[in-house]
Amino acid sequence: MKMKTAAFTDKMILVRGGGDLATGVVHKLHQSGYQVLILECDRPSAIRRHVAFCEAVYDGTAEVEGVVCRRITENDIRTQCRKCWAQGEIPLLTDTHGKHIRELEPEAVIDAILAKKNLGISRDVAPLTVGLGPGFTAGEDVDYVIETMRGHNLGRIIKKGSALPNTGVPGLIAGIGKERVIHSPAAGNMKNICQIADLVEKDQVIAMVGDTPVKATISGVIRGLIRDGYPVFEGMKIADIDPRAEQKKNCFTISDKARCIAGGVLEVLLSCRVLPGTEKAVRNKNL
Repeated sequence: MKMKTAAFTDKMILVRGGGDLATGVVHKLHQSGYQVLILECDRPSAIRRHVAFCEAVYDGTAEVEGVVCRRITENDIRTQCRKCWAQGEIPLLTDTHGKHIRELEPEAVIDAILAKKNLGISRDVAPLTVGLGPGFTAGEDVDYVIETMRGHNLGRIIKKGSALPNTGVPGLIAGIGKERVIHSPAAGNMKNICQIADLVEKDQVIAMVGDTPVKATISGVIRGLIRDGYPVFEGMKIADIDPRAEQKKNCFTISDKARCIAGGVLEVLLSCRVLPGTEKAVRNKNL
């Protein structure tokens, strides 16, 4: 069988979304030598903030596992991207609706917003399009879909059809599912009393929403907590507790789920012969 010719690219890989799962994808692509640009909304609501590049929207930069993400502006986007890449950083641009996608002419677009629905991506925006999780149909609105549901098919590439529908039930950690996720008991601004990585006991007040206390639903370590001062609505996911108190270090590292999904995205790029630029590929050979 005749081998396909490898298509090295110095064009960007554009990832929509900078939450913790999207960050796992971006981190792996960056470490693999790809030039990645993140598009994020102007007020992201990440829970696992220590492992979410979207925090750069607020702080200007965000660092996850030794990789720095830097917020850029709409002024000469390509020049700013090249500067970030030359410094070994990942640029992030606030662009909620993806208005800059077509003009940037990326080699591939990865929709990692994980909104459980398609927020405006179509197959014609780039030579290769990938959607993460439910809300996309492979072969229709995107070329490929990556399964995001925990289980046997997590990270699997779907070439035709859709990912499993959202159940609304969090995956089990140490046998605990929905009890570990905390939703806001009221509408208002967050006032955090505890911080990510703090050990808490069940029913301990970890935050306030206006005048309403937010209590820990189980004992464990706070793995995720929405940003202090963030305006939340009643029922919004605002915190996540890991019952495994000894796993405190996990608050600062990319999850197994994110890495598995990232592996599926990387496999799509490689199988479609979208390879990192030759200069980067050579430089990373000895990692």
